[in-house]
Amino acid sequence: MTSEVDDAIAGAQADLIALSHSIHAEPELAFAEHRSAAKVAETLSRYGFDVTIPYADLPTALCAEHGSGEFVVGVLAEYDALPEIGHACGHNIIAAAAVGAGIALAPLADRLGITIRVIGTPAEETGGGKVLMLERGVFDDLAMVAMVHPGPEDIAGAHSLAMADIAVTFSGREAHASAAPQLGLNAADAATVAQVGLGLLRQHLEPGQQMHGIVSDGGVAPNIVPARTEMLYYLRAGTATALTALADRAFACFEAGALAAGCTHEIRTVSPNYHELRPDPWLVGAYREQIETMGRSPLPRDREGSRPLGSTDMGNVTQVIPGIHPVIGIESGGAVTHQPEFAAACVTESADRAVLDGARALAGTVVAAATDPAQRSRLLEDRAARALARRRQGISR
Repeated sequence: MTSEVDDAIAGAQADLIALSHSIHAEPELAFAEHRSAAKVAETLSRYGFDVTIPYADLPTALCAEHGSGEFVVGVLAEYDALPEIGHACGHNIIAAAAVGAGIALAPLADRLGITIRVIGTPAEETGGGKVLMLERGVFDDLAMVAMVHPGPEDIAGAHSLAMADIAVTFSGREAHASAAPQLGLNAADAATVAQVGLGLLRQHLEPGQQMHGIVSDGGVAPNIVPARTEMLYYLRAGTATALTALADRAFACFEAGALAAGCTHEIRTVSPNYHELRPDPWLVGAYREQIETMGRSPLPRDREGSRPLGSTDMGNVTQVIPGIHPVIGIESGGAVTHQPEFAAACVTESADRAVLDGARALAGTVVAAATDPAQRSRLLEDRAARALARRRQGISR
């Protein structure tokens, strides 16, 4: 069915590239991707998909469905952007490639015995849209799930880090910084001490553990002792277990800062914890075969784990459902994701090729899984086991 996939994507090429460029031109932040979600929904609707938007009680989530086969496939679209630097993670490419894969698979759905769902998932950069959708049962009946993310190189079996997204607020007491500083409790000092502790802790971190953040609120005026300071921090580790250990040590640094400055502090979760990616080995292999036929040279298998891609809420999904989150390479002139130069690279000719190649590779991977009797059975049996586990959990409650 390769030629039919190619023909369908070629026929939709102009629409897919236009969609990618249009999303890129109007970047929107987490849970506010109204124009982007509408563009994805409108394109899929024109190609015969039944579209539901909003979806899963999220205004900017959507589900577009075609077919009625028992083998239900989810192709995920992201479309949120970053503050100030826009689509420097290339989510416009992710969305357009997902739409392209859906369009390519729709005419084959009956022959393949599949139901194809293009699922729009908001708030990946922060907010954990997929985690919320996972908790609300959006992915329960999927046999497999797939998406593709742009980057400076092709990586079939991409890995990521588990992550905690937290805000730390220190509370002290205002005073005149010159006339009566002794009356103040300096929340900015608490943050400074905490960051010194974090800096010293870095020497003793386990491999793969990371801490990085910003001071989002440092006070209101130089002559007022800051009564409130807030830090936004990401804590990362190779696994959820290692992340818990890191959090215990980092939280001690925040507590030490508050104690040293005579302040109080509060730690709150900004986004649900992101788990590490657990890509399905067979699906990774099928995807690798697809992109190699396109003349792409993905990173060798033995080096894939050496290039973690930051963190993604797709990790939570792949912990539960067989899936993949490969990287499709674009020419970025040495820039990497989350740089303004990478945002500019995401609407170039190379980026447009990534949209089309990514769509082909995702569609081809689905065809391979749906037509391989052993893999189809494996994936359907996995879904049945998950359903049984949920029923048993419900009874035990």
